[in-house]
Amino acid sequence: MRKSVFITISMLLLTVAEGLAAGNIELSAEPDGCFACTSVCEIQAIDGIFSDRTHFSTEDSLTICNMLEEARQQPQAAGQPLFFARKFIGRPYVAHTLELPGEERLVVNTTQLDCTTLVETVTALTMCAARKLYSFRDYLNALMSLRYRGGRLDGYVSRLHYFSDWIEDKGRMGITTEIQSPAPPFTGVQKLDIYYMSTHTKSYKALEEHLEFIEKIREQEMELTGRTYRFIPKRDVQNTKLMRNTVKDGDIIAITCNKRGLDIAHLGFAVWRNDGLHLLNASMLHKKVVEEPMTLYKYLQQHPSHTGIRIIRLNRMP
Repeated sequence: MRKSVFITISMLLLTVAEGLAAGNIELSAEPDGCFACTSVCEIQAIDGIFSDRTHFSTEDSLTICNMLEEARQQPQAAGQPLFFARKFIGRPYVAHTLELPGEERLVVNTTQLDCTTLVETVTALTMCAARKLYSFRDYLNALMSLRYRGGRLDGYVSRLHYFSDWIEDKGRMGITTEIQSPAPPFTGVQKLDIYYMSTHTKSYKALEEHLEFIEKIREQEMELTGRTYRFIPKRDVQNTKLMRNTVKDGDIIAITCNKRGLDIAHLGFAVWRNDGLHLLNASMLHKKVVEEPMTLYKYLQQHPSHTGIRIIRLNRMP
C-alpha cells in the first residue's frame, strides 16, 4: 500500500521523523502502516511553494533520498543520467500517474513510471547531484523546474504537455540543449502541426472536467505549430563513428512520429553498446523500465509511425 504524504504547513527544514513529531506532515496509510525514516531525507516547504501542491508517498521520498545519498558518496558517477536511470530498471510502466483529482500538484512517483516521468525523475536527480544538492526539498525544486513552464506550477495548463514545448522551455531556462548538428546525421526536418490534445479532450480527464482549459491548450498548440527542428532519420540511427560522436550516453532521445497532431511518440535515454545505440525507457511493451535489448535502429524499424530521433542534452550545472 502506497502511503501518501502531504506537506500541509510551512516547515523549517525538518526531517521526516521530526515532521511527524511536529504534526506538520499528514500521512494517509493503513492502520498498521509504519513510516520508515532516514537521516538523509529532509523535507522543507517555504510558505506555500510546496504545501498542499505536492504529492508523494513515503516510499517515494525514501527512494529519492537514498539515491541522492548514494550520489553524494559517488559524485563523479552521479553526474551522469545513466547512473540514476539504471536504478529504475524493472519498475512498472504505468501511464497517467500525474492525473490526480483536484488541483494540479507536483507529483513524485518513483514506483510507477511512464516515458516522460522517467525522463523528468532521472533528470531532476542528475541536476541535484551535479549541483551537490542532496535533500528531498532540492529534488522537489529540480522536478518543479522541469515539469512546468518557467519552472512555476500554475495549474494544469502550466504543465508542459508536449515534449517539443518542454525542450524549448528547458532550453530557455538553460537546463538543456537540443543537438541539431552536424548534418549528417541531422538531415531530417520536422515541421510541427500540433492539435492532438484540443481535439481529443475525452482522453484527458482534466480537459473533460475543465472546459476552460481547452482554449489555453489550443493556444499552446498554435504556438508550437509551424516550428521546425532537425532530427536524425531512423534509417541513419546506425552504429557508426559519426553517430557515436554525435549522440552521447545519457542523452535524452525523443522519437519523432508522423501521427497527426503529435510531435513526439516516445522518450528514453541513449545507451551505447558494442552492437549500437540502445534505448533505456519506460516501456509500454515490456510493461516496465528496461534497457531495450534490441538496438534502437531495429526498434524504430518495427514502428512505422516513428520517423527518427531528436537529441536533448543536459547542460553542465553551475
